Amino acid sequence: MTESPLFTVHSSVKPEWIDYNGHMNMGYYLVAFDEVGTDSYFDFLGIGREHHARENRSTFTLASNIDFLKEVFANEPLRFTTRLLDFDHKRIHYFHCMYHAEQGYLAATNECLTMYMDMDTRRSAVFSEAQQARFEIERQRAEAQEAAPRVGRKLGIRR
Repeated sequence: MTESPLFTVHSSVKPEWIDYNGHMNMGYYLVAFDEVGTDSYFDFLGIGREHHARENRSTFTLASNIDFLKEVFANEPLRFTTRLLDFDHKRIHYFHCMYHAEQGYLAATNECLTMYMDMDTRRSAVFSEAQQARFEIERQRAEAQEAAPRVGRKLGIRR
């Protein structure tokens, strides 16, 4: 399986994530996207765990959409890619894809919008110029790839 030029991290489906239907429970998709995808990506961007410990700043999720596209099962290998779609002085808009790492199919997608937070005041904070410059590099890297599947999709019943 060829790696994507996008940020990529690997994991597997934990047995405790399996429901009575025998596949990964929908709630654990969000857990996987958050703990594997977002935490790893924010560490990569320099705004993750170490940043929080050093600066007492973090991010809070404002919105998140998940599309469940194909089943995954206990212990199967997963590959997550993440692209930064947009950002401003306080927010980051990014998109995860979860693939079956061996079979290559797209299992699920997760689109998120986060707000940068000062944990002392519990209010929004402004990213530094250096952070925004780093984000711009990632935004351009993502922009150079083919369009992300299902970005910005509207949830509803088509009539």
